[in-house]
Amino acid sequence: MIGPVAPLVFVVDDDPSVRKSLARLIATDGYKVETFASAREFLARPLPEGPCCLVLDVRMPGLTGLALQEALAASRNRLSIVFITGHGDVASTVKAMKGGAIDFLTKPVNARVLLSAIERGVSTDRQSRQKQAKIAELQDRIKTLTAREAEVFALVVTGMLNKQIASDLGISEKMVKVHRGRVMQKMRAGSLAELVRLADQGGVMVAKP
Repeated sequence: MIGPVAPLVFVVDDDPSVRKSLARLIATDGYKVETFASAREFLARPLPEGPCCLVLDVRMPGLTGLALQEALAASRNRLSIVFITGHGDVASTVKAMKGGAIDFLTKPVNARVLLSAIERGVSTDRQSRQKQAKIAELQDRIKTLTAREAEVFALVVTGMLNKQIASDLGISEKMVKVHRGRVMQKMRAGSLAELVRLADQGGVMVAKP
């Protein structure tokens, strides 16, 4: 179910007995597990390269679970989080879910429900990492464009014709065709529609026609 390399699940809870029981349960489903007694202890641990999920207690001394969620979001580390709590309330639930939490479960946690939430969390994290890797790869392609090619790229994806681009940039239509061909080649685009999609995914600042 999980694959050759088991995803990593973090458990952050100030109750030692809860950490121990959750770690044992999660490990039986084939995951690697690391436990932490506080949010700050967790923050001191470098985040892994592979897919992971965070099982996080809401109420803890010092930095709370919700505060940790905000800290991770502020640092652009949007981990998949499954919240657990012995003191559930509507406001906390709403705040957690608006912050992108996978689920908000009340203690004592149902084993099947928790493992299902973790599975969704790992899947979401894996998809997010794949998306980010694809965006990074696209941006690397964009960096290979010359300054002129980048200008042509930004105009081509607006739907402008070659002669319009030539007039706008003050170059010949022939040179526009040359630059356009190089852009298509470097971006590995087979059509204008695909080039437009790549520009959007790569965060290209599209010029105004």
